[in-house]
Amino acid sequence: MKRVLMLTAALAVAVPAFAQNAAVVNGKAIPSSRVDQFVNLLTKQGQPDSPQLREQIREELINREVFLQEADKRGIAKQPEVQAEIDLTRQSVLIRGLFNDYLAKNAITPQQVQAEYDRVKSAQGDKEFRARHILVETEAQAKDIIAQLNKGAKFEELAKQSKDPGSAANGGDLDWAPASTYVKPFSDALAGLSKGQTTANPVQTQFGWHVIRLEDVRDSQFPPLDQLRPQIEESLRQAKLRDFQASLRQKAKIN
Repeated sequence: MKRVLMLTAALAVAVPAFAQNAAVVNGKAIPSSRVDQFVNLLTKQGQPDSPQLREQIREELINREVFLQEADKRGIAKQPEVQAEIDLTRQSVLIRGLFNDYLAKNAITPQQVQAEYDRVKSAQGDKEFRARHILVETEAQAKDIIAQLNKGAKFEELAKQSKDPGSAANGGDLDWAPASTYVKPFSDALAGLSKGQTTANPVQTQFGWHVIRLEDVRDSQFPPLDQLRPQIEESLRQAKLRDFQASLRQKAKIN
């Protein structure tokens, strides 16, 4: 009876210890927490947790441990090219950890999101324009197009010769957009037109020479904050990270 009690007690101690491990390979334990880590990574990517998934991960971890032990036996880590790769991987992991730690300790606030939203909305302006354009290589070509329009030619037909393939097939139509979408010479010309009016003279940008027609104007259709919040938050995080990186580089002593 005493031996049975001792065996029962030993099992009571061993079972919790065994439960802490997903497997033991040649005496080396693979903790169950490592399975949990992989599961968490995959569930964040949209894969549901399941017994089958956990078993697949367990098998993968066992394989890795078997291969790692063999690599250690053969001294693979001491090979110069392998050591260099290990060092690069270690750098990447530590740098990523540094950046994640900084962002966690410098979280984006709702006030910062609102301020950025207001800034972007203000920069867009309160009007949107529906415009058409014809883009050509030379000023002479653009002037000839204007002359043809003045004689009654259809803008949509002439737009087929435009260098801009995105709009040429649609009669030069650029759809609705704020003036800030376009380069300054283009937006300045657009703002100076009345509905239905075409530029009297060609407009030059870095892309070539434009003939522009303003079809219509409406109040700006700016998305609500909740719709843009994820993009704004990510943009602010990246800006914070760039500033942090620049400050570290500036403080570093580099010879």
